Amino acid sequence: MRRRSFSIRSTLPAALIALATTFAASAAHADPCVDIAKQLAGQIDGLKVNFSAANITYLTHPAAKELSLGCRGKDYSIELYAKTDRKMKPEFFNLVGSATALIFTVPKDDATTGTSRCLKRMGILRGNTITMRYRRLNLECTRNRTDASITVRRGNNE
Repeated sequence: MRRRSFSIRSTLPAALIALATTFAASAAHADPCVDIAKQLAGQIDGLKVNFSAANITYLTHPAAKELSLGCRGKDYSIELYAKTDRKMKPEFFNLVGSATALIFTVPKDDATTGTSRCLKRMGILRGNTITMRYRRLNLECTRNRTDASITVRRGNNE
C-alpha cells in the first residue's frame, strides 16, 4: 500500500485557486452615498450626479447653486446641503423637500413643510442663522448678502 504525503507544495496551488475564486465571486461594494445619489437622480427631474470625493457626492440641479450629499461624518449619518440665491424660488423648496423625503424616508409633505419652515424663518426678527429640529431631522438654515443655504442632517444615534 502506498502512502501519500501532503506537502505545502501540493496544497499551496489549490489554496490560491480557492482564494482567487472567493475574491472573484464577491461583489464589489459601492459607496452608499453614490447609491442614494443615483436613486435621487432617477426620481427627481433635472438632478444629475457629478462626482464623489471624501464621503461627499456632489450633485447639480437648475434650481440650486450647490447641492451635495454627505455620508458618515463624526456627528451625523447622512447630510443634505443645498444652496441658492437669497431670494428663493418655489422650485428650490420643491427640490429640497423632495430630496429630503427620499434620503431620510419621511413623507414628502412633512419634508417640504420642515425645510420651507426653516428657510422662511430667516429674516430681520430671527436673524440669518436658524437651527431647528423637525421630524427627527436637524435643520440649519443660513443666509448672507447673496446666498441662502440649508443643511439637513440625521444624527448617528437616530
